[in-house]
Amino acid sequence: MSMDNDDEPVAPGDVGEPQHVDVVKYSRKDGRSNLRRPLFLLLHGWGSNEEDIANLMRYVAPYNDYASLRAPMTVPGTEGGMFGPGYTWFHRSLPKGEDLDRDGLAAAEAIDAWVKANLPEDRELVVMGFSQGGMLAAHLLRLNPERYRAVISLSGFLAAGEVPGSAPADDRLAAMEKPVFYGYGQADKVVPPYEARAFAAWLDEHTWLRSRSYARLDHSVSQAELGDIRQWLADIDVTSGLM
Repeated sequence: MSMDNDDEPVAPGDVGEPQHVDVVKYSRKDGRSNLRRPLFLLLHGWGSNEEDIANLMRYVAPYNDYASLRAPMTVPGTEGGMFGPGYTWFHRSLPKGEDLDRDGLAAAEAIDAWVKANLPEDRELVVMGFSQGGMLAAHLLRLNPERYRAVISLSGFLAAGEVPGSAPADDRLAAMEKPVFYGYGQADKVVPPYEARAFAAWLDEHTWLRSRSYARLDHSVSQAELGDIRQWLADIDVTSGLM
């Protein structure tokens, strides 16, 4: 599905309505097996679930704890699927304009509220998300940058901020130099290359960015990208040191 496709399924409800995170998959010992390392907050994409993105942790940070959140809305038509329903943070897979601002803010607020209610304030957090989750990983910095140690956005995209107040921390984010890894495929037909480049340019102005693009990679994640993430995490001292 491209960003211009208006024929995709639409989740019921109103754009921008409040959301709530109810289902979470934790790593070992309920995410408390290695408190000396940052915990990863994982955010999946359209039609996926909390199990799917959690599988990436074995490749990028196997000794770090994680909490993988399930998006609160079900993608219409997936309820009877072989692998169970697919879930979504937004009413469309890739909303545009003011709809993206409103749904993005509602989802980011729900995630941030879950973090506040369920994780100790002194536990460092790294957010990693794919597609919708990649957009939200970065959007959490636009909402509450003080809470998050670093962000990994995989095939994410940018909310334009057309709705006033939908990215309230933008004015103070740039001075904080938050580490961000942004990876995307040059053959992505879901998030077009011009959208990815615009997102990378915005991140470069507002964060301490490492951006990588991958030839022949579509809307997915490659082994080369995972290797780059592992190196970046070691460089910013998230995964180096004691186990």
